Amino acid sequence: MTRQEVGQSPDEVFDVVDSQDQVIGSAYRRDIHRQRLLHRAVHIFWLRADGQLCLQRRSFAKDNCPGLLSSSCAGHVDTGEDYLTAAIRELREELGAHSKPVGLQEIDYAPQHAELGHEFVRSYLLRGDYSVALAHDEVDSLLWRTPAEVLDWSERSPAIFAMPLIHLLRRKGVRLALGLPA
Repeated sequence: MTRQEVGQSPDEVFDVVDSQDQVIGSAYRRDIHRQRLLHRAVHIFWLRADGQLCLQRRSFAKDNCPGLLSSSCAGHVDTGEDYLTAAIRELREELGAHSKPVGLQEIDYAPQHAELGHEFVRSYLLRGDYSVALAHDEVDSLLWRTPAEVLDWSERSPAIFAMPLIHLLRRKGVRLALGLPA
């Protein structure tokens, strides 16, 4: 099978971290998920100039949360990579959007949690209008709603949303950045 058919490679290597988010080793993606090892990820919340928040419908070929709505862009931090570099790479890989580091504002750091897939997550806010070229092995489609509409929708119909997004929408830093009540 090609990456296009599976949505990701099980042979990707990520850092394994301890309960303090310190690197203690590395492992293949398949082993990290199967063994529920602690690791790192990023989520990006993209607000257009008109205040609409981008939601991503994950590819149906993904191993986690296939076809569910998620943050604008999300992904693992590769071995040896820092969170911000991973965020910029994921934006480019998934959405074809290019941003410089100064274009991303860190809005939250979430400790690992089962709802986050045992990931430590740094969330970033991206503001502005960007052109996109979707990587369809990663992203099925994009849709736009106000942050308040997304919050209401996720509370009324949680089964269509990826659990990490629901978890992050409960976090004060994310809510404040999106103009939602803390």
